[in-house]
Amino acid sequence: MDFTDVSLTALRVFRAVAEQGTFTAAAASLGYTQSAVSRQIAAIERVAGAELLERRRDGVRLTAAGLVVMRRATTVLDEIDATARELSGLPGQTGTVRLGWFPSAGAVLLPRALVALRRTDPGLHIVSREGSTPALVRALRAGSLDLALLASAPPFRPPDAESPPLALHTLTERALCLALPATHPLARGDFVDVADLRGQRWIAGSSSGEDRLMGVWPGLDERPEIAHTARDWLAKLHLVAAGCGLTTVPPALIPAAPPGVRILPVRGGPQEQRRLFLARLPHPPSEPVTRVAAALRAAALDGDPPDSDP
Repeated sequence: MDFTDVSLTALRVFRAVAEQGTFTAAAASLGYTQSAVSRQIAAIERVAGAELLERRRDGVRLTAAGLVVMRRATTVLDEIDATARELSGLPGQTGTVRLGWFPSAGAVLLPRALVALRRTDPGLHIVSREGSTPALVRALRAGSLDLALLASAPPFRPPDAESPPLALHTLTERALCLALPATHPLARGDFVDVADLRGQRWIAGSSSGEDRLMGVWPGLDERPEIAHTARDWLAKLHLVAAGCGLTTVPPALIPAAPPGVRILPVRGGPQEQRRLFLARLPHPPSEPVTRVAAALRAAALDGDPPDSDP
């Protein structure tokens, strides 16, 4: 077994497959063909002399040997990236934290925390990336993320069933709100009655892929009319502003609403909560990770709006 024959490209491909969960998704994220990804994985498995990925109907999972290779590959790739940053003339860092976040967290919570960290810890280097909650969990397990902001809907099962369980800290738990065009008749009051949502047109998130994104108010007693579908939160809110329909949003997005949008609570009928977690592997965190986690907790508290109910 001679790992000097393994290229950095093969290591990056292996990490992408472990994080994305399928060869197809990894190929898309890297801009490669699926056959190119398969060849790189076959090459690294030949060198390892062992199967590194368990092929399953729902994707792939790291084997015990794969976990070992993944930990070492992450170390090597992180060192290469750190070297590139140093050679590019960036100032010295007091630590690097790799942070993952689900899409709507990037609208308000993440920027607020990063602004605070630039003020309190200017030498801290944070590398972040967006992903679905399942993909972020895989990246935590693979060791290529230190922290992740994860979202969960009822029935609030832990977002990871593997063992040992991830260390989870609940940042917020809030009821969904409704985003309406400011000119919509239902936008005139301080809340919307659920009975008035019958017959409305909706802007929904795509139900394909790993995450079912929000959009239609839960529990409606009719087949909703879906006027538009979009994965991006900002796109959905701008469609609302254009008068194209209504959509559901977590309260944390209220500060990000563009002009022409009102975000209101809904009264009556089923209320659906959304919980935001901060997750990491269960081993003791480093000091930089602890500082980033504290900033995210503070940003979540600062951005948690008061209850709208009287």
